[in-house]
Amino acid sequence: MKTPLNKALAQRRSKRRYSRRSCGEGTYLGYTSGRQTVLKIPTSRKKPKSRDITNQVDPDQVALLVKKEWHLSYVTPLYQFRYTMLKTYSKELSAFLVSEKQQGQTIETGQELCFKVNISVVLGLAETNQDAETIYIQILSKQVFAAKDEAQKVVWSGLLTCINGDVDYLRSLPPEFVSLPLLCTSGPESLSALVKSWLKKTFDCCFGPICITSTNLQWLAALWTGCHPTKNIQYLKLAWTIPTQPPMDVTYKVNPQDVWKLWDSARLDDGAEDSINIEEVNSFIRGLQTHFFRHFRLDLSAGSLMRVSTALGSAHHSGKIKITSPDYMTTVLQLLTECALLKMPI
Repeated sequence: MKTPLNKALAQRRSKRRYSRRSCGEGTYLGYTSGRQTVLKIPTSRKKPKSRDITNQVDPDQVALLVKKEWHLSYVTPLYQFRYTMLKTYSKELSAFLVSEKQQGQTIETGQELCFKVNISVVLGLAETNQDAETIYIQILSKQVFAAKDEAQKVVWSGLLTCINGDVDYLRSLPPEFVSLPLLCTSGPESLSALVKSWLKKTFDCCFGPICITSTNLQWLAALWTGCHPTKNIQYLKLAWTIPTQPPMDVTYKVNPQDVWKLWDSARLDDGAEDSINIEEVNSFIRGLQTHFFRHFRLDLSAGSLMRVSTALGSAHHSGKIKITSPDYMTTVLQLLTECALLKMPI
């Protein structure tokens, strides 16, 4: 016998069509209820400024975010996510992991007796009123044969964040959706897959990998170099892959004084003092490539930039990043938020 659908259930199914449709549409167009938002690739960014982030964010939480290699993914908007239910979500995810383990799901952390999940909010990272507050997920476990008084160990960490997200896009979202487009994970891939599976089932969202393009790696090289007068970057190391047979990997390390002089010479006289534009970034990278060619007769512009690192952090084309200094954390997270929004099929 057919029974009428509950009104709330019908509305939920109607809203879910938004999220499911979002998994297959154009990269740069955001589709909302009756509105369309174009996401633009930025050609300029604000000059990074040193900021003691511990004035706004709990220092203990900051310590959890730095000096850790993160793997990047994009996340479509979360449906019916509630900050008031973080304890409930923690229990549900913990139960889900135990259930999957009991069903024979392979988890690369050993023979765990149980999982404990802590989902918390990182207050103070948001840069605008439109940014949703960052969510931190931590999974702890204890080995089967561990002593009773042995503390549980952290086996996986995750970060859902949005820093200076596109304002027009965020405003266009229906109120039932929360946009935390950037997912950073640290830990076994098997646990990452399970957490994504739970998030997908609970909040009707989709995931996909983020590869940091050569252009964005060049941006990071320029942004980190621009920090040198206030925070010693110690070195700038870049790695290219040249399309020879077989492919050639080239690592290029420059001392901070020389790279700062080159960056300072690349700055345009008529440019805004508090911003950096793509022409300056291109000029900076060309200068590095020209210097290398002069000494080794190898044209780096024919290859692809794969990795950038300084004492402030490192980033790899495959979607891995490490933030070593918290002073410029928001600058990096803003660029990665842009990458996530542009990458995902909104």
